[in-house]
Amino acid sequence: MLAYILRRLLLVIPTLFGIMVVNFALTQFVPGGPFDQIEAQLENQNDAMGTLAGGNGDDAGIKAANGKDGTYTGARGLPPEFRAKLEVEFGFARFICPQGYDGSLTQQAKDCEKEMIPAFERFTIMMGKFLRFDFGESYFKSKSVVQMVIEKMPVSITLGLWSTLIAYMISIPLGIRKAVRDGSRFDSWTSGVIIAAYSIPTLLFAVILLVTFAGGSYYQIFPLRGLTSNGFENLSFFGKISDYLWHIALPVLASTISSFATLTLLTKNSFLDEIRKQYVMTARAKGLSEARVLYGHVFRNAMLIPISGFPGLFISVFFGGSLIIETIFSLDGLGRLGFEAAVARDYPIVFGTLFIFGLIGLVVSIISDLMYVLVDPRIDFEKREG
Repeated sequence: MLAYILRRLLLVIPTLFGIMVVNFALTQFVPGGPFDQIEAQLENQNDAMGTLAGGNGDDAGIKAANGKDGTYTGARGLPPEFRAKLEVEFGFARFICPQGYDGSLTQQAKDCEKEMIPAFERFTIMMGKFLRFDFGESYFKSKSVVQMVIEKMPVSITLGLWSTLIAYMISIPLGIRKAVRDGSRFDSWTSGVIIAAYSIPTLLFAVILLVTFAGGSYYQIFPLRGLTSNGFENLSFFGKISDYLWHIALPVLASTISSFATLTLLTKNSFLDEIRKQYVMTARAKGLSEARVLYGHVFRNAMLIPISGFPGLFISVFFGGSLIIETIFSLDGLGRLGFEAAVARDYPIVFGTLFIFGLIGLVVSIISDLMYVLVDPRIDFEKREG
């Protein structure tokens, strides 16, 4: 088993490398890079200042922010020296200066020759830093990517873990009960509820909860943003727990609904398939009780399929759920961070979060294999590979 885990860990390296190659190549063809974003921001500031000045452009403060000719910098595009400085800071270019030159970056933009760095070299430099878990700094927020990921990680982990645990805690017992009472009235009406829950998109269900219970149009029962209230530190121990649960109730419910339905039906069908096998009939014929047959023989075999779905469920909530739910409920997590970075073309955050998400997904898949062995020690991945 140790050799199998080692091979899986070694396989993580080329897998992550392939993911980064594909996404880096895609960004080379996506219009609207970081420099275009900066120009757009400057143009928006120009429009805003023009509105405040009454549109005549005669205000002294406006003239101070504008160029000598009275036109705003954003309206003319980025000055060449400023753009060259940004290209070097963002890692798209480098300055070639005379030997012994020690001027600042601003002076280098005036006195030195700029040389663009080829895409292949930029990718090699980026991957070399990523192997050291050095993801650089954000283009626009003046923070390291690692620091920002650490700040946002608790929110995404909270959504992912709570949603997955609740889905398993409800779906496994319900799926077993439906399999045991297959065809009964209980099985029929619960199937209707499950199908209805599965048919509701996560985005739509989240919007319904927001509008109905978070002050959208009807009731202000749950808070709209954040994981804790102001003054959380001053609450008692049980007050902190209740405040935390109060804040995560709607986001977790919205991200759990569809996964709960899928896992329940998966568990039921898995148990039904095992219950109808010959060894179960043999165990009953030998006089074993239904509980002994179900939990002593069927459970171990039937639970292999639901356990195999754990990584997919967790990652789907962690990735897709975090993006949708965090945006709707204004939660400051990794999903929202990655979405805003993609819109702003903040490539260090885009590639940093992508690398971390990919690494987490691959590690969770290895944990799933270990859970296979915990449920059924008869499984030997090394013999299967041989």
